[in-house]
Amino acid sequence: MGRLDGKVIILMAAAQGIGEAAALAFVREGAKVIATDINVSKLQELEKYPGIQTRVLDVTKKKQIDQFANEVERLDVLFNVAGSPGSCVMGHWSLIFGSK
Repeated sequence: MGRLDGKVIILMAAAQGIGEAAALAFVREGAKVIATDINVSKLQELEKYPGIQTRVLDVTKKKQIDQFANEVERLDVLFNVAGSPGSCVMGHWSLIFGSK
């Protein structure tokens, strides 16, 4: 019995790196994971793991987020890994944190 048995976790930017590692760790602990990302080919690789559903989702597109939110029946944890590495100009910083 895992520590996350029965929990539903939505993971944003799950296709690689920290997001992928988190998705696999959550599943090992018994969670059902809905893994989202914009990288279709990497996201498809996660589908082979029982307990992981995938969804192509661009978190910078409000319409996609709204549609996805309306489709979700249950949510226990939202784990957001989406972001942009490296330096950026103030306009991009505002976009990342929604502070236009």
